[in-house]
Amino acid sequence: MATSINEVCLRTLGQPDPHTLDSYIRLGGYAELKRIVTTKVKATDIITQVKLSGLRGRGGAGFPTGLKWSFMPRYFDGIKYLVCNSDEGEPGTFKDRDIIRYNPHQIIEGMAIAAYTMGTRVGYNYIHGEIWEDYQFFEAALDEARAAGYLGENLFGTNFSFDLYAAHGYGAYICGEETALIESIEGKKGQPRFKPPFPASYGVFGKPTTVNNTESFASIPWILQHGGEAFEALGVANSGGTKIFSVSGHVEKPGNFEVNMGIPFPELLEMAGGVWKGRKLKAVIPGGPSTAVMPAAAIMGATMDYDGLAKAGSSLGAGSMIVMDETTCMVKALKRLSYFFFEESCGQCTPCREGTGWLYRVVKRIVEGQGKMEDLALLTDVSHNISGRTICALGDAAAVPVLSFIKHFRPEFEYYIQHGKSMVNG
Repeated sequence: MATSINEVCLRTLGQPDPHTLDSYIRLGGYAELKRIVTTKVKATDIITQVKLSGLRGRGGAGFPTGLKWSFMPRYFDGIKYLVCNSDEGEPGTFKDRDIIRYNPHQIIEGMAIAAYTMGTRVGYNYIHGEIWEDYQFFEAALDEARAAGYLGENLFGTNFSFDLYAAHGYGAYICGEETALIESIEGKKGQPRFKPPFPASYGVFGKPTTVNNTESFASIPWILQHGGEAFEALGVANSGGTKIFSVSGHVEKPGNFEVNMGIPFPELLEMAGGVWKGRKLKAVIPGGPSTAVMPAAAIMGATMDYDGLAKAGSSLGAGSMIVMDETTCMVKALKRLSYFFFEESCGQCTPCREGTGWLYRVVKRIVEGQGKMEDLALLTDVSHNISGRTICALGDAAAVPVLSFIKHFRPEFEYYIQHGKSMVNG
């Protein structure tokens, strides 16, 4: 269930059949695209508004969107590409699929505005392979947009043309990394590229390419309609606008919540109905498993924004908040997360290919009652030898939970090793 208090990306929720073109048009959809294209708004003016908005990449990296757009060589003599990264495959992440399901036309309009700004004619929305129904929703929206004249040749009678296609992945988590995604679009095995060169100079089929997250593109029409400063004012310093938090785990009302950046954690938890079954909060992974776990005491005073979570000892990530109650065994939880990263490593880099296997097997050994005290030092050592030694960030993502779980919940690991069972639930 998608829930929203500040309707930017999920503003169609109150409409009948929210995914349809009619519902989007009733809310003023595509009016901003038409205004920009027909009045020939300067690309530099659009980028200025996006920069003023404080919008940062919503896929996890948090790179300033306006700055990223400025990297695209606007007057490049040849084809350029625009790519939407809808390949959300990390546990606890489910915001992009709700935007696709409930408001696909806002993604299309945001991408068309971006294409006009950066001088691109062709775009792709790369959709995660395990959400086939949502892929179908987006394909239907593309058909509606083309039929209504919002995609295709010479839009609104001008010389601006933009074609957009949906690309369906096959469920590989690694394709959430932008260069692996690009490789997959090209029909190759999804493995990250060495950088530099960066996609802005060498992307899809070797041409300049800009890649942004679904939520980032969906924010663009609102920003251009209301102004960058209005969007920035919805959030806090260095974290402009709204953010969709995917709240799951041990809460009464899991779901997506579009809220102001900087909302205090207790308020967001209350919106999700609080910890379920009247139990106490034990820990929270605030931005998805690739962000550090936080004990209850650390996160209760934190605000949900880039700086607030960094100050508290973790990071915003994709806003995939996993809540764990007092009955959670942190050793078993780490085993499951370590297995995910081990399974999803593409195998290209030796530290990640071998290291993620070591992390999973050592934690599994502890859970099976065969752990040794020196395993904690081994886990820490292996994690440090993965971090910073891989082409992409998956290796670092695998190391983060191991290091943070041991740091904050070491007594649980020691008890498990000493007694061969969990100190929480046996």
